[in-house]
Amino acid sequence: MKVKVDADLCIGCGLCTETCPDVFEMDEDQGVAKVKVEEVPEDAQDCVRQAAEDCPGDAIQIEE
Repeated sequence: MKVKVDADLCIGCGLCTETCPDVFEMDEDQGVAKVKVEEVPEDAQDCVRQAAEDCPGDAIQIEE
C-alpha cells in the first residue's frame, strides 16, 4: 500500500499524525501533513485507512 497527502486539500489539522504517527508527520514549513514512508508497513495499514476516513479535507489518497 502507498499513501499520499494532497497538500492543496490538507487543512493542517494534524489528525492523521495523531492517528498514524509512524506514517504521517507535519511539514512545519508548509503547515500541512506529509508521508514519512514510501511503502506503508502492513501493521500500519489499518491506521492509514482510519486517518484517510477521518481526514476533514479528504486529502489522504491510498493506493492499494
